[in-house]
Amino acid sequence: MSGDRLLIVLCVVALAAGCGGPGPARPADTLVGAVPTAAGQTPPSASRPSSPIRDVSFDDIKFDMEKGAPFTRDLLPKRVTDLERERVRIRGYILPSFQQTGLSQFVLVRDNMECCFGPGAALYDCVVVRMQPGKTASFSIRPVAVAGTFRLEELRGPDGKHLAIYALDGEDVR
Repeated sequence: MSGDRLLIVLCVVALAAGCGGPGPARPADTLVGAVPTAAGQTPPSASRPSSPIRDVSFDDIKFDMEKGAPFTRDLLPKRVTDLERERVRIRGYILPSFQQTGLSQFVLVRDNMECCFGPGAALYDCVVVRMQPGKTASFSIRPVAVAGTFRLEELRGPDGKHLAIYALDGEDVR
């Protein structure tokens, strides 16, 4: 597992107490819903650099899900699935990690209090951000606005439970 991937898994595992629900067992490294690209192809997120950025909030990506119920894509409302591969800007907090500057990947969470740091946090309260090549972010205790291309990407932990379902190909963090 690469260092960047390990960092994301460690951050998301920190959320696992509340940012996931039970699901069918899968290998720990399985990403479901990721858009594969052939060698030399431009990833889908890089194909829309000139499209306008849409401001969204964690409330916009929230959906009804019973506590403890397994996640399935049919739970997602159309307003969420319509964001797939759209350029968005979302405000939140960078989940603290060992690294403070030069972050190429991090987890963006709804708030810095009990929501995503303790039991009961919802699966839709975190977004895995992977900065585009050459772009990085720095940790801040203040809220940040992250712009990039939104994707539905299921990330599961070693126990098969969902750790995250949203990803963002980050362009800018302010």
